[in-house]
Amino acid sequence: MSLMQRLEMRQGQALVMTPQLLQAIKLLQLSQLDLAAYVDAELERNPLLERVEGEGSAEREAPDAPGDGEGYDGGEAPEPDAWLASDMTPSRSEIEGDLDTRLDNVFADENPVPREAGSGDMLSLTPAPYGNTGGSFDGELPDFEASLTAETSLREHLAAQLDLATKSPFDRLIGSFLIDAVDDAGYLREAIDGVAERLGASLDDVARVLKLVQTFDPPGVAARDLAECLAIQLREQDRFDPAMQALISRLDLVAKRDFPALRRLCGVDDEDLVEMLSEIRRLDPKPGRAFGSHAVEVLVPDVFVRAAPDGSWLVELNSEALPRVLVNQSYYARVSKGSVAEGDKAFLSECLQTANWLTRSLEQRARTILKVATEIVRQQDAFFLHGVAHLRPLNLKTVAEAIGMHESTVSRVTSNKSIGTSRGTLEMKYFFTAAIPGAAGAAAHSSEAVRHRIKQLVDAEAGDVLSDDALVQRLRDEGVDIARRTVAKYRESLRIPSSIERRRAKMATAGR
Repeated sequence: MSLMQRLEMRQGQALVMTPQLLQAIKLLQLSQLDLAAYVDAELERNPLLERVEGEGSAEREAPDAPGDGEGYDGGEAPEPDAWLASDMTPSRSEIEGDLDTRLDNVFADENPVPREAGSGDMLSLTPAPYGNTGGSFDGELPDFEASLTAETSLREHLAAQLDLATKSPFDRLIGSFLIDAVDDAGYLREAIDGVAERLGASLDDVARVLKLVQTFDPPGVAARDLAECLAIQLREQDRFDPAMQALISRLDLVAKRDFPALRRLCGVDDEDLVEMLSEIRRLDPKPGRAFGSHAVEVLVPDVFVRAAPDGSWLVELNSEALPRVLVNQSYYARVSKGSVAEGDKAFLSECLQTANWLTRSLEQRARTILKVATEIVRQQDAFFLHGVAHLRPLNLKTVAEAIGMHESTVSRVTSNKSIGTSRGTLEMKYFFTAAIPGAAGAAAHSSEAVRHRIKQLVDAEAGDVLSDDALVQRLRDEGVDIARRTVAKYRESLRIPSSIERRRAKMATAGR
């Protein structure tokens, strides 16, 4: 047997992903914020791209200002005659007469009075321009309003108290490390033995400094768990007696509402137990949440759905959330006509190609989102009419086949996108739910609709508490073929306690 080498030519087909195609796919799955950041970066990099501001700005050009073209602030355009009305401008003598002084009277011969410089300040050794009374480098007054409204973080708040609580550099080092390990909720998320090992300090020293930090404001800060957080707050209120200590040690029984066991553990009667539980409810389980709060980002819909007069649904894009850019062809023509180097010409050609591609990709992205959203609304028509109980089972394949697209494209479109409806702003993924078969050959039900029905049944409990088996029977009577473990899973996802815990809570409420 011998081995031979030879050359053969074979013909085949392969899908080649060009850089433009890869970028188009990336744009399709970006959220509004990510897309805006991407477009801003392209606007900064590409001189041929311009942002479209306001309605109809794509058709009009910026007016030419008098002189060198500077001074127009982008507001309301002045009337054409205003540029020619130079005779309306007051003369220098008229201005000096109104002000009762000369315009050149700026006290140029006097030495400026230097102000005391702080850290990083730069002193101006030249007289300030007319109308500027400050000594800052850029001629602007300090933004006192911004400094007054600046929020203090939890770490800054604790560090300021540490500086006042101890003068020992060793204790300050340990305290600063512990403060850095406190999360936004106010809890210490690192074990003290690990802190001692990393700092090379003894465990007793770290525990001693931790006790000091735990006396800081807000009460309960730097606790290692919920029980310690509540205990610190109760000690400050002088309410951490033996009965309260026993109650705090068994918060699991409090969560289960096992009041008989709590009464035996604490050695109190019903009235005292209710008062102790009321005190615990008044405490703050997250003492650090008052500091360093982040602004809540509102979910801005990509698509709006509203009812039409004829009973159908109107689906339209949220134009305010779509970044709009234009290619400045006139600037490209003006620059390319001049004598430019070969490298500059290549750069301009690349910028023009990228700008044209970006504008087309944004338009294609908007059309695709609208197409997918329209099909979702058509499939879930009953939801928009009657609510979540009428949500139908839906998957990506159904939508993809209906609009003639691939499932991966539909998946990218529905990622990080939302629809604004009369029932609130919902993510597109919300409308894609698993199917639960119907009993006795009935139509399938949406898992989200079944979850909603379980919540309704539990909320409607009057006397008897429904167990998971009872919920299964109720749902089967309504034509939903569902297993008990599925009901338990849906109940837990809704944060509904078990039937035993709900029965205990009702007995405790009735016994008050």
